[in-house]
Amino acid sequence: MHLVIVSGLSGSGKSTALHVLEDVGFNCIDNLPISLLPPLIAQIQAHQNNEQRFAIGIDVRNAWQDLTEFPDVIDSLKTAGMTFQVLFLDAQPHVLVQRFSETRRKHPLSDKHTNLAEAIATEQRLLEPVRDNADQVLDTSNLNLHELRDLVKERVVGRHESTMAILFESFGFKHGLPVNADIVFDMRCLPNPHWKAHLRPQTGKDAEVIDFLEEQPAVQEMYDDIERYLTRWLPRYQANNRSYITIAIGCTGGQHRSVYLSERLQKHFDHTFSDVQVRHRDIFKHKKA
Repeated sequence: MHLVIVSGLSGSGKSTALHVLEDVGFNCIDNLPISLLPPLIAQIQAHQNNEQRFAIGIDVRNAWQDLTEFPDVIDSLKTAGMTFQVLFLDAQPHVLVQRFSETRRKHPLSDKHTNLAEAIATEQRLLEPVRDNADQVLDTSNLNLHELRDLVKERVVGRHESTMAILFESFGFKHGLPVNADIVFDMRCLPNPHWKAHLRPQTGKDAEVIDFLEEQPAVQEMYDDIERYLTRWLPRYQANNRSYITIAIGCTGGQHRSVYLSERLQKHFDHTFSDVQVRHRDIFKHKKA
C-alpha cells in the first residue's frame, strides 16, 4: 500500500495537493482525526491489496489534543513496518494573510476574539508536531496553482521508491530564505553581474552571464567546494533513508549567480542520481520591480 499523509497550514494548498493525488488514482480521506489513523490503516491492510494508494489529510480541524499525538502515531507506523510519507505544505504568514483576504475565506481558528494573523500564528504552533515529523516540507509562498500541482506530482507520484529526489533551488536573499531548504549556500561573496549594465536584465541561464561568471576564479572555487561537499555527503543522506533533499543556492536577487550555479550543479549530479531537479524561485522577480 502506498500511503501519503498530507498536512499543512490553512491556505497553503492542502486541498490542491489532495485533489492532485485523487486525480492520479489515490483514495483520498480529508480531515481524519489522528487517533483514527492506525485503525484505519489496519482496516485497509486487512481488506485491500498492496497496489492500493491512499492520501489522508490531517490539519487543525482535528481535535487540538490529537495533534500532540502525531509523533507517537508516526513511531507506531514505523514500528509496524508501514511504508508511508508525510507531506507538509507551508507558506509565509504574509502570503497566507493575502490569500485569505483575496478569497474572503474564514480561517478555521479565527473568531470574534481572534484575528487572522493571530489564528495563523496559533495554527503554526499547533502543527509543529506534524511539521517536525514531515518527510518533505513544501513552501508554497511563491508557487501558483499550476506550479504547486506539478510539484506535488513530481515529489509524490513521480518519486522512485529506491532513490532520493534532489532539488537545487536558486533564490534571492532579499526575498527571504526558502522554508523548505535542507542545505543553504550563500553566493553573495562572488562577483555580481548586476553591476554590468548589459548583463543586468539577463539571468544566470543566458550565455553572456555564464561567460562572465566562468571567467571569475572565485566562482570556480565556490563551485568546486560545493561539488566536493555534496559528492561526499549526499550519499550519506541517501543511506540514512532520506527521500528528498532541497539544496538552496542564494545570491542577492536570485537572478544571476545562484541561477548559474544551481543549473551547473544540477547538470553535474544528474549523472550520479536518478532524480535531480532544478527550480529558480526568484529568477524573474526583477521584471516585476
